[in-house]
Amino acid sequence: MPDFRVGARDSVLSRIQTAGALERLREATGRTFGLRFFSSPGDRDRRTDLRQSPGDFFTADLDAALLRGDIDFAVHSAKDLPDTMPEGLDWFWLPWGEDPRDAVVARCEHPKRVGVSSARREAWVRRTWPDAECVTLRGNIPDRLAQLDAGAFDAILVAQAALVRLGLADRATRVLSLGELRVPPGQGRLAVTFRADDGRLRALRNLWLRAVRFIGAGTGDAELLTRAGERELRTAEVVLADALTDPLLRTLAPQAEWLETGKRSGAPGVGQEAITALIGGYARRGCRVVRLKGGDPGLFGRLDEETAALTRDGIPFRVWPGVSALTAATTPTGLLLTLRGRSAGFSVLSPRATGDESNAVCFMALGVADRLRERFAPDTPCALVASAGSPACTVRRATVGALTSEVPADPTLLVVGPAALRGFDLTLGPLRGCRVWITGTPEPAERLRTAVLDFGGLPVVRPLVRTVPTASVKIRPSKAYSLLVVTSPSAARHLLAQMTSPVQYLPKRLAVTGPGTAGIFEPFRIDTVLPESDFSAAGLLKALPEDLSGQKILRIRGEEAGPSLAEALRARGAKVKDLPIYRTEAVPDVVVPPHDLVFLASASAARVWAALPERPRVPVIAFGGPTAEALRALGTEPDFVARTQTAEAALREYACDLYAREFFHAP
Repeated sequence: MPDFRVGARDSVLSRIQTAGALERLREATGRTFGLRFFSSPGDRDRRTDLRQSPGDFFTADLDAALLRGDIDFAVHSAKDLPDTMPEGLDWFWLPWGEDPRDAVVARCEHPKRVGVSSARREAWVRRTWPDAECVTLRGNIPDRLAQLDAGAFDAILVAQAALVRLGLADRATRVLSLGELRVPPGQGRLAVTFRADDGRLRALRNLWLRAVRFIGAGTGDAELLTRAGERELRTAEVVLADALTDPLLRTLAPQAEWLETGKRSGAPGVGQEAITALIGGYARRGCRVVRLKGGDPGLFGRLDEETAALTRDGIPFRVWPGVSALTAATTPTGLLLTLRGRSAGFSVLSPRATGDESNAVCFMALGVADRLRERFAPDTPCALVASAGSPACTVRRATVGALTSEVPADPTLLVVGPAALRGFDLTLGPLRGCRVWITGTPEPAERLRTAVLDFGGLPVVRPLVRTVPTASVKIRPSKAYSLLVVTSPSAARHLLAQMTSPVQYLPKRLAVTGPGTAGIFEPFRIDTVLPESDFSAAGLLKALPEDLSGQKILRIRGEEAGPSLAEALRARGAKVKDLPIYRTEAVPDVVVPPHDLVFLASASAARVWAALPERPRVPVIAFGGPTAEALRALGTEPDFVARTQTAEAALREYACDLYAREFFHAP
């Protein structure tokens, strides 16, 4: 009996792309799948012009099978999904995709009769070949090619992804750039639909979704954005921004699709339902979504409505506070709201707001229980927030009558009123709000921090190790190195930090073990050798020629890496300069932070961690075989060994293991 019953359209293309998707899901999760094929209105009706067809033309039968319970999920071409899902169904895009561009398949250079299946393709044809006749094109890809070959058309426009998946990429006469012809968002991608109440599928979806980020942009000036907000904007793929944010913030996210969703008072703008739908829709596509709100997102920002929709649908999110107009208007101007011995507090009101609910906030709440009981009824709800904003943050709920003077010694803020009953569900992603201690050097820690947030965890960055330079690097053109070998981002950064003119002195070819190292050298446009999947020294050796006779190679590394790679290159006939330029050392006076999971990314970090005198017993992830072996040599067996070569892939591997244990009782 398979773990999941899967449905797909019964066409040649659908069979091929669904089988490929299920194989990748099996490799990632270890699950098994039984596959059934279904017809659709679009398969039975070959006459209706697709430009006038209903939204569920290719999904209706699979939707019905899902709602009847005949299958657990269906696999579709993402562009076939309707704009609105039938009630009771949900969806997401799978992370893998083919070339999204359109292709022209033509029998002649100046076609007179062109087959098209969409208004955008027709518009392109009319611009490109004004004298050509546009004719409705129907049928699956083999049928369309057969019609072309039979002379029904001089040219047709089809998705390049379909040709690639069918092994027919050589049929394309020309592949159009995205600048020439924009494509629908889902072209080249596959989507999964499922019953919205199926917890297994919601959890499976979250293995590939990224947590939505809500950020307070500050008020009026980009300088008031927090460091957390800046970091999130730099990695964002989609930004939905309010009107009151500084336009300069766009420069922090030049790679992102930027959507203006705010409005000024009295002016038309994007409705709240539409904004909420956009957030959820982009998240379901697997995009890293940032919702950028003016000031602080929790003050008059409809944060509750947007997060409630994500909570209902099981989509993880994280919220960062911002500098609100309250503090921006008072602290810098001297309109101080509290003064020692004169002003103990202040009230904040919104005349535009409706409702009778109000809340009180007490700072430095230590020892105020007796005074609060004088002001509030005993059954008034309250919440004590200790160590706010830190990994040690805790929220304890009570009533005013149950308060005692024994408030925790940590800095504590007391919220009194109905707000004390509310709270976000921050356990929706695969990591379920787990605090992950990131122990490595600062640069890789940033990438891992992003990945932890993507998976619904809370990153706790407290490095155990740091790198320090140990040798100076002198590279001159006269050295005539033909290849530079660098196998870690730290080695790359130390090398470039010591060079006055990398563009002039770097060798013309580069060999690296992973995309992180390659990305550091990307601005220099160096011809790069990079393994396809095994980002280790062994993987790099496989990517290099067996015969390196006559090659003069500069190998840059840390002391801990050792000379084995250089020796292997010499064994292939190369002359190798093996230069350790940095060493890794322990960070002094480490304080163990509150955490629920440890991620050890190197053998050096593992050794420092194992030597800590006091550390709680929590699960330990070892990133790679050398890290695991270092732990075992010290008498500690890691709870999980990640064999993949990037932080995101390692966490997904761990999340897939958690998923299998929770839903399928895997050992």
